[in-house]
Amino acid sequence: MKNLKLIPAFLIFVGLMSSCEDSIMDWEEVPEENQITTAELPLELAEKISRYEPLKTYTDFVLGVGIVMDLYVNDAAYRALVNENYDDATVGYAMKHGAMVNNQGQINFGPVDNFIALTNEAGLDVYGHTLVWHANQNANYLNSLIAPTIIPGTSGGNILDLSSLKDGSLTGWGKNGTVTVAADEGLAAGSQAVKFEAATPANYYDLQFRSPLNTGIIAGHTYEISFYVRSDNSGNGKVTFRGLDNNYPYKDWYGSGASDNFATTSEWKQVKFTVSDFKTEGGQLQPFGIDFNFGYGSNVNYYVDVNTLSLVDLDAETEVVNLITNSDFENASLNPWSGYGNGSSRSVSAQGAGYSSDYAMVLTNPVVANSYSAQQVFEFPTSLESGVAHTISFYIKSDVAASLEVELQSPDYSADYSGAINTTTNWTQVVRTLTPSKADRKKFIFDFGASAATFYIDDIVLTTGEVAAGSETIIIEKTDEEKAELIGDAMENWMSQMLTHYKADVHAWDVVNEPMKEGGSLRDGNVTDPANDDFYWVKYLGKDYAVTAFKLARQYGNSDDVLFINDYNLESSLAKLDGLIEYTNYIESQGAEVDGIGTQMHISLNTSRDNIVQMFQKLAASGKLIKVSELDVRLGTASPTMQQLLDQSAMYQFVVDSFREIIPASQQYGITLWNLSDKANEHEFWLPEESPNVFDTNFGRKPAYKGVADGLAGRDVSEDFSGELVD
Repeated sequence: MKNLKLIPAFLIFVGLMSSCEDSIMDWEEVPEENQITTAELPLELAEKISRYEPLKTYTDFVLGVGIVMDLYVNDAAYRALVNENYDDATVGYAMKHGAMVNNQGQINFGPVDNFIALTNEAGLDVYGHTLVWHANQNANYLNSLIAPTIIPGTSGGNILDLSSLKDGSLTGWGKNGTVTVAADEGLAAGSQAVKFEAATPANYYDLQFRSPLNTGIIAGHTYEISFYVRSDNSGNGKVTFRGLDNNYPYKDWYGSGASDNFATTSEWKQVKFTVSDFKTEGGQLQPFGIDFNFGYGSNVNYYVDVNTLSLVDLDAETEVVNLITNSDFENASLNPWSGYGNGSSRSVSAQGAGYSSDYAMVLTNPVVANSYSAQQVFEFPTSLESGVAHTISFYIKSDVAASLEVELQSPDYSADYSGAINTTTNWTQVVRTLTPSKADRKKFIFDFGASAATFYIDDIVLTTGEVAAGSETIIIEKTDEEKAELIGDAMENWMSQMLTHYKADVHAWDVVNEPMKEGGSLRDGNVTDPANDDFYWVKYLGKDYAVTAFKLARQYGNSDDVLFINDYNLESSLAKLDGLIEYTNYIESQGAEVDGIGTQMHISLNTSRDNIVQMFQKLAASGKLIKVSELDVRLGTASPTMQQLLDQSAMYQFVVDSFREIIPASQQYGITLWNLSDKANEHEFWLPEESPNVFDTNFGRKPAYKGVADGLAGRDVSEDFSGELVD
């Protein structure tokens, strides 16, 4: 135990933070005449508590506190109280993925760096919380990595007749070498590709596929040629022509500079370029044809996707089937759009303020509320087709960083939602896909009540993919294997940067947080209504997601970092605890190393003490380091009675006593109290209208302070005090 000194301690300092999930019971309101503050404690008890040393004095294991990082940085009294009483601090939110990673996957270390500079100055350790969790993630970014690829249809009608490619007959097309149509080799699942088999060609034109001659070309128009190509080995291709002034041009095939030919790999790439130099002889425009040449290399198979092979007249009039009328507001009117709610307003922008146009729709929400509290609505004349994917795209910016979402709604207010869409002060195109799940979805709605902001919205398109006189939109879903690789890379990118950047400052981490369901099985990520910042790594990486996480933590961190798996309600569900211990053993059986198990312990006066004892016994039997990671004792009221304060103190002491007595000393990592005080600004998101902590709303020591200190010391410390106590 740390040296104990009997010198009066003068307190009154500062407040704390928020965390995980928990079920909060219903409580009866305490009659006002029975409520009490710590200023009304009996004088003898109050003086006893005042004479205790700072909490960390009474134990040799790590005593930590969960904090609100902004309060620690900006409130000197809060910071001083944390520094005086605790060995380390756990940041409740600001070190999580959702707080640090932007929508491009970049990490902003600045705020946490400033915080750690202060803790280093104070000699306060920082506990890393948390690397891999399903909540508080930048789900927008992570979901964008695995979103389907949407290839818009051509902007006009395809002049090429693909019918004989689709039926495999190749009627009207010419060829040199082995050229066939291959099923299930195209860009989209189940689609076709033209297959070129290059055995040992001597010249590029020895493997060639020639389109029928076209006599409908219009002089003076520019035409776009586009197709997707890949090869099973590295190769090259070249497009030549019949009917141009230059039939063998250098082209900018990939938008990276003109060359004689283009390279191919195993990944699909789009070749896209234009031609306009159509040849005229005797005043007559000559027939035009396209030749695809793949006579490069040996034993290479090339594939050109059939559905996206196109020749489009860019100067022809085109029409996109957009289900939104008045989508660009160029008539300086919002009609037929309408909206309401939360004192919001809507208008047409000033001229010239649109996205590359004169006008945009302007939506202003004055105060933060629920997302649906402010809405802008477009109602369709008939219901959208149920079960058919609808692609929604629009350009948007806001006067401050903000968010909104869109929905397809029915008359009974049920809806299909996009999820949160983050906006910035720069114009950004948003593309989402929503599939009406009911047959009566008749409204398209912007929900913009979640941010106090002004939004500018332009060029809104809602389409099923139908393009008038053009090709259809292609949606390419990523395979499970592709998703696993992308999300695995995202995990490594996040963890490697965090562990490397804070290698000198953080030496213990919650590597995996809350992996288990209440019954003791592993979460699988299959939830019906995830929060906007929920992202389940396990859904894409499987059972071994935590194996990967612990291996990465050991790879990129310090060799002696202490690595924890952490969960909640372990004292309420012993089956969940058993499942967590079993999963920890599984992780280690796969070659990863787990140093410790954290039990959060968000408890109340009604929590079973027998269960607490059994929990600690099971944790001790695991042989792992054990940490009580987020301890608080809620009372169900922000104005507790004297008896409630004493009962809270007793519960705190029971937990600390049980930890110290049941967990072998060699396994005692430490205890972290969750939040510094009962101040409201520490409980905005966690246990509001409550009083769960050891300091009150004025940073005064509550009876719980004595309970924790006596539990840490293993005895009633006040029995050592000398001198008369005030009656």
